[in-house]
Amino acid sequence: MRRDVEIGLLYSRSGDYAAIAAACRRGALNAVAAINTDAERCVRLRVIERDPGGNLDHYEPLCTEMLREGRVRHVVGCVTSSSRKEVIPALEKAGGTLWYACPYEGFECSDRVIYTHACANQHLLPLLHWAFGRYGRRGHLVGSNYIWGWEMNRVAREVIASAGGSVTGERHQALGDTDVGRLIDELRAAKPDFVLNNLIGQSSRAFLEAMRLLRGKDPAFAEGSCPVLSCNLTECELPGFGAAAEGVIAAGPHFAGAPLWGAGHGAEAASSFEAAAYVAVATLAALEERTGDPATRLKSCGVDPETRHMALPVLIARVEEGLFKVLEHSGAVEADPYLARRERWPTARHAALRVVT
Repeated sequence: MRRDVEIGLLYSRSGDYAAIAAACRRGALNAVAAINTDAERCVRLRVIERDPGGNLDHYEPLCTEMLREGRVRHVVGCVTSSSRKEVIPALEKAGGTLWYACPYEGFECSDRVIYTHACANQHLLPLLHWAFGRYGRRGHLVGSNYIWGWEMNRVAREVIASAGGSVTGERHQALGDTDVGRLIDELRAAKPDFVLNNLIGQSSRAFLEAMRLLRGKDPAFAEGSCPVLSCNLTECELPGFGAAAEGVIAAGPHFAGAPLWGAGHGAEAASSFEAAAYVAVATLAALEERTGDPATRLKSCGVDPETRHMALPVLIARVEEGLFKVLEHSGAVEADPYLARRERWPTARHAALRVVT
């Protein structure tokens, strides 16, 4: 007899992150459908949804509502680090767990969160080391003026310096700010080897559109020179970005057509956001079907009990004709959210990566 397990979904249907949230929600619901139609499973998932509407102030009370009113102990949701940090106190009070399916900057290891997407040593470090050997070590850093931009650029500065490179400039834009004229002027003067783009939403789109225009005016930025690197651009935003995204080089655990990891293996997903949310639901269902102490159950489901992160593949891909083309792919890299274990840092050695044909 199957046991019902209620899970919460906490994603915004509107706001700056609507496209990303929609991809995560789609992946989660696809996993629910797959589990519920599998007669051999021991659990059946019941979904309770709440929509914060893109308002940061709504996340904690809606999370609390789900935890209090139902039998929800697992919540799949949140896109930004700000929203994730908002709900952690509610989870601590109620003994719930957030399954977080978006890339983030690291430097967090809450026992109330399980992270199914990548942290810095699984996206930023391998991307930078890959770029160093191909384009150079002079990087320009741009980002939105909040947690993701601050921390990603901070880590990037340290990695570039340790590799003997230099940061030619750094600028943070207010969330939603699309006035990138000054940023483009700074880039044109500095002429870096690459740009690390940690802008989000419409700010990122405006920047990429401006970069496309710059490439047509200044030979120093012609196609093939000064690439834009990203750790959070995926297929779910490409239709809205259009030609502006052409040539962007991104890192992540999944691009369309690649296999999923862990409990999601064998399923398909259109982006890493969709993939990580699918894996989150598949893993929590597997966890509910296992017995034993919590650490043993987590480990058996592919979650490191110490960090509560997952070992993830690292893929590097470039946008070509509106699609991501995978350039290189590595095996599973164990998470190191505090960048404290050097053996978990992917290096620039070519032998660590294989070419995808």
